[in-house]
Amino acid sequence: MTYEAIQAATSAVAEATGRDHHDLAVVLGSGLSGYARSLPGAAEIPYTAIPGFPVPKVEGHSGSLFSADLDGLRILVLAGRVHAYEGWDLGEVVFAVRTAVMSGSRRILLTNAAGGVGEGLAPGDLVLIRDHLNLTASNPLAGPNDDRLGPRFPDMSAVYPAALREIARTAGAEVGVTLTEGVYAWFLGPSYESPAEVQMAQRLGADLVGMSTVPEAIAARHMGAEVVGISLVTNLAAGISDQPLSHEEVQETADAARGRFTGLLDALLPRLAGA
Repeated sequence: MTYEAIQAATSAVAEATGRDHHDLAVVLGSGLSGYARSLPGAAEIPYTAIPGFPVPKVEGHSGSLFSADLDGLRILVLAGRVHAYEGWDLGEVVFAVRTAVMSGSRRILLTNAAGGVGEGLAPGDLVLIRDHLNLTASNPLAGPNDDRLGPRFPDMSAVYPAALREIARTAGAEVGVTLTEGVYAWFLGPSYESPAEVQMAQRLGADLVGMSTVPEAIAARHMGAEVVGISLVTNLAAGISDQPLSHEEVQETADAARGRFTGLLDALLPRLAGA
């Protein structure tokens, strides 16, 4: 997607929301899309009304953008995301996040459902992403670079800053939610990882496996934004659990954990937007 296309989407968001600047953007993963409607003064814009926005095709991911005001802090919430496995190219996958950054959001909170591969993790755990592994052999920055978006060779040594992770842990402690930390490994999908692939990810240092988040984090960092990533462990990955994996299991665990996750978001969003 071109710089001009992102500009056009940014202008459309500003016109539709009446807010030409946002302080924070949030991407809601599986099972969390309904949270956006609970935010104060939330104005909803369907993705279909924003030029260039791809529309999710996966159950559990809606397709609307919300703009809310938390005591003067303007929050942009993306309820639903698209994935490369749906057939979108990576420029389309990161288009919404790039629009959010161009709308003024210098911090991006990315949430997702993930398989747990780290020692001691269990379904229902909430995990802060400390770093990531890109295991897809693809990158949203491949191809010609537009210097107006970011540098040709952006530094990825601190995509998920320690200071922001500490803010998240403090917010979690306030509402009784314990946040551990881990490394998220991005697989293309849509098939779940094989036991051998899970063993490979473990040996490479992964604690979580999933099919999203990493391209968005790369694109946001390319544009100079800071990222906070939170994974909900919805299942133990293949070879760790003796049960077959299913999307229904992911949805059921996400539904069961929704109250804890949204309570964490209520405490965290004002801190991230205003800090």
